[in-house]
Amino acid sequence: RSGETTDTINALNYCIKKEAVTIGVVNCSGSSISRFTHCGVHTNTGPEKGIATTKSYTSQYIALVMIALWMSEDLVSKIERRKEIIQALTIVPSQIKEVLELEPLIIELCDKKLKQHDTFLLLGRGYQFASALEGASKMKEISYVHSESILTDELGHRVLAVASDNPPIIAFATKDAFSPKIASCIDQIIERKGNPIIICNKGHKIWEQDKQKGNVVTLEVPQTVDCLQGILNVIPLQLISYWLAIKKDIGVDLPRDSAMSAPDI
Repeated sequence: RSGETTDTINALNYCIKKEAVTIGVVNCSGSSISRFTHCGVHTNTGPEKGIATTKSYTSQYIALVMIALWMSEDLVSKIERRKEIIQALTIVPSQIKEVLELEPLIIELCDKKLKQHDTFLLLGRGYQFASALEGASKMKEISYVHSESILTDELGHRVLAVASDNPPIIAFATKDAFSPKIASCIDQIIERKGNPIIICNKGHKIWEQDKQKGNVVTLEVPQTVDCLQGILNVIPLQLISYWLAIKKDIGVDLPRDSAMSAPDI
């Protein structure tokens, strides 16, 4: 986000020594990364007022999608896919506003169910594993809790063993090619008396009976094209991280021991 983070610059220098083509996706023009890369994208997001990145994450996500669109321009087989993504990008801002309407529910969830816990497990697969990684990172950085992102493929190796101990399990189950397998994993957690928090699309009725019994909590987000769904899915995790920190009386704007640079603060 700052273009000055030491570990990122070290990785860039390594790539340059290996004569790799480097592309910078940065928010600060004139930063080290923007100057040392061969070419790049300036996201022009504006300054982050806290160390934890939120809008920079979203803007860089979109920039990478746009780079992929640019690289596919000469592929006739990708014309319809490109149109689908471009059309979906035009309505993402209004969909983000819809997701932010979940905030009152998330505040209540943090207050009544989450603030007493110090360990969280986040499940995702496909595109949504990246959302699980980002969500776990935010929870560690802002809320000071142990949070682990896990591929649903590895459910039988680790997660089921602790599901009955009731650590909060947050699962991404928005509609895509992996939905049936993710739904099966969530059902296994429920069978073992786990109480997962499920991030799913609006109108998802699979766990309606479990929801009525109080076995699950659902956070419903709008549906978009699969490669953009992570933009919407990560917002509930950002809100959970923020409000969990508030409920624990933790200062959210200056996380301790952060290696990031924030010249704008």
